[in-house]
Order: sequence, then C-alpha cells, then structure tokens
Amino acid sequence: MRQSQLFTKTRREAPKDEVAKNAQLLIRAGYIHKEMAGVYSFLPLGLRVLNKVIQIIREEMNEIGGQEVHLTALQDPITWQTSGRWSDEANDTWFKTRLHGAELHGGGELGLANTHEEALAALMRGHITSYKDLPLYAYQFQTKFRNERRAKSGILRAREFLMKDLYSFSRTEEEFRDFYEQVAAAYLRIFKRVGLGGKTYRTFASGGSFSKYSDEFQTICPAGEDIIYLNKEKRVAVNKEVYTEEVLADLKLDRKKLKEVKAIEVGNIFPLGTKYSEALGLTYRDEVGDSRPVIMGSYGIGPGRVMGTVAEIFSDEAGLSWPQSVAPFTIHLIELPSKDAAIKQRAGELYQKFCDAGVEVLYDDRDLRAGEKFADSDLLGLPYRVVIGEKIEADGLYEVKNRASGEVNRLNEVAVLELTAK
Repeated sequence: MRQSQLFTKTRREAPKDEVAKNAQLLIRAGYIHKEMAGVYSFLPLGLRVLNKVIQIIREEMNEIGGQEVHLTALQDPITWQTSGRWSDEANDTWFKTRLHGAELHGGGELGLANTHEEALAALMRGHITSYKDLPLYAYQFQTKFRNERRAKSGILRAREFLMKDLYSFSRTEEEFRDFYEQVAAAYLRIFKRVGLGGKTYRTFASGGSFSKYSDEFQTICPAGEDIIYLNKEKRVAVNKEVYTEEVLADLKLDRKKLKEVKAIEVGNIFPLGTKYSEALGLTYRDEVGDSRPVIMGSYGIGPGRVMGTVAEIFSDEAGLSWPQSVAPFTIHLIELPSKDAAIKQRAGELYQKFCDAGVEVLYDDRDLRAGEKFADSDLLGLPYRVVIGEKIEADGLYEVKNRASGEVNRLNEVAVLELTAK
C-alpha cells in the first residue's frame, strides 16, 4: 500500500477522555476510531491486524476439528427465558431492542447477543439425535454486545466487540475432558503465535455451578484488571477469586512460591455440563437407545482484546511495535525527500519488487519532511523500516531498522527480502 493513498492520519495526542494506553496508541496511529465509551471502529491498518489475529485463531480451531459457523446477533427471548438468563436480574449485561410493526411472542422485544450458549444449543437440536452425531465442535467469530459498566480499558473491555466462541458437544465427561485439553493446548499455541506466549499462563478460576474449576489464560501486564498468583516454574497461576488454602492444597501449589501480579484475561475455557442441553432439550440416543443430555463446553477468545493486549505490551514512548505475525505490514519503506527524481524511481522500483515477492509493505511516498516520516514510522510500529535517500542508497545498501530492538543495519536487496521471511 502507498501511504499517500491511506486515508487515515496520525495524531500527536490521543483524545483527552481516553485513559488506556492501548487505545491511546491505536487511535494516535490511526488503527481504530473511538465512537463512544467502549465502542471502537477498526480502520484499514487496525483491521489488517485484527484479521491476522483472527486467522491465527481460525487455523488453530480448525486444527482440532472446529467447524466454523456464523450465528445471529439478534436473539429470540424465548430461548433465553427457557434457560433462565433473559431477565436483567439474571444477566445485567443485556442490550435489548424492539421490533417495529410486528409482535414477537410477547412484546416484540429482542436481545443483542452477549454470548451464544443458548442459541447454539437450540440450533443443534436439529442436528444431534444419535451418539453417532457426536462429538461435535462449532465455533464462530461474532459481534457481542455487553452493557459493561467499566468500559475504560480501550479495546480490552468494550461494549461491542468481536468474540471467537467455540462450543463443544460431547457424549461423555471423558470425551469432553479430552477435547477441553486439546483446546487448552491450542490456546497456548495461539498466544505464542501472536507474540504473547512468554507472558501468558493457564490460570485456575472458578467453575461456577458447572465444575470446581474453569481455566483462564492470563497475560502478565500492568494494565490488567485481574490479580493472579503465579508460579513461573510450573507455568500455572490462580485467580484471586479462588485463592484459598483449600485450592492451593488441591492444586499442590506452595503459597511461598507464588507471585502476585496484574494480568489481562485473553481467553477462557469453561465446562458447561448439561445445564443448557437439559434446559433446551438437546439430547442424543446412546448405543442402547437411551436418551441422554449432551455435555457441553464453551471456549472464548476476544481477537480485539488480544490485539489490545499486544499493543499494551509491544510498545514504547515512541509508539507501537508489532510482532511480525500480526503486524499490518512487515516493512515500512521510507522514501526521503529529494530533488533527485532517481530516488523516487528507485524507491518505486524497490516497492514493486517487494510486492512481487509477496512481502507486505507500506510505502511512505508522501511529500513530508524526514523527521515527520520517521516519527510516524515509530508510531505505526511495523517490524522493519527500510530507508531510501540520496546519501543512504549510494552504495547499493539500504538502511534497515528493527523496530523492536532499535538495531540499524545496512543491507542489500536480497538480505532485506531474507529478513522479512523470518
């Protein structure tokens, strides 16, 4: 992409009402736009990052047998009344709306989905009848709406956000637990691929009424809203909500070896048992013809929250510093201002060579001073900056800066292409 054609502009300052570092940087760099508290639009660069996070998640979900679907955001209240989660007393995060010119059941009221356990369990009644239909794993990337009271953490906690939610349907507890561990392993691969692996830990949390424990995946970060107690050696942690002597004994953890840290919950996996299948009549016939409720599990990752977490961790006083796996472009090609037309020609030729080689490159061909271009480059945070100018390229070598390390090298064309393949 030529930067002269990119409609977004960088900003010196973030909105005064934006306190979260992730949102401040992403807004200043033109990745997102704040519509209102807890509601953000993704602009071209931001959408490229978000889509790369989504694709990594999709690949790992497909690898363990997930089948992708796309359910509706509008929800029939009857389904949720059946499970007992329609009322604001049972679930205070609902956004609700009404139909015009028609009556739906009683009152024309609809919900904007905050999760999809009920919707998918009801849908599966038409597809699961026999033990031969199981196990089954369905997932989606769907917009969720939650009336959050604490929407002050940028895209880490939003009122409208994208969620990857996977739901498992199993015959037995053993079958469910086997898949549960497959998801846990897939989540760790996902966080490693997006750059968060070294700071992300499987964390024991409350299983509510479903089981003794559920599992969160918490990334260590000062901006985190959760407090966890971490054992780095075992690479496990305990959420503060279940941090008791009984739990520590059950998990065989020594309090003296646990460190209290702040963390961001970037994913969770949760046993659901038969609560929703029993409420909504989702059953199967076993090998001897007996009717049994399907055992369910839910598994969530917020791609936007992952993106915000990466922005919190991979940034400095100059701006963002994306890991290559999720960066909107790998190379930021900077053409320095010059009266020599040959410089512009060489920059254009190098840009085309990168494109032909399949390298993702943002070409800063704007008519701006060098200092402005370098400042924007640091703010945007692409992994490598390649500079072309009168003095720099005279010997056939290009100045290449690694955004993460700050290291500057002079490399030829072939070496630059090899660098981007890493």
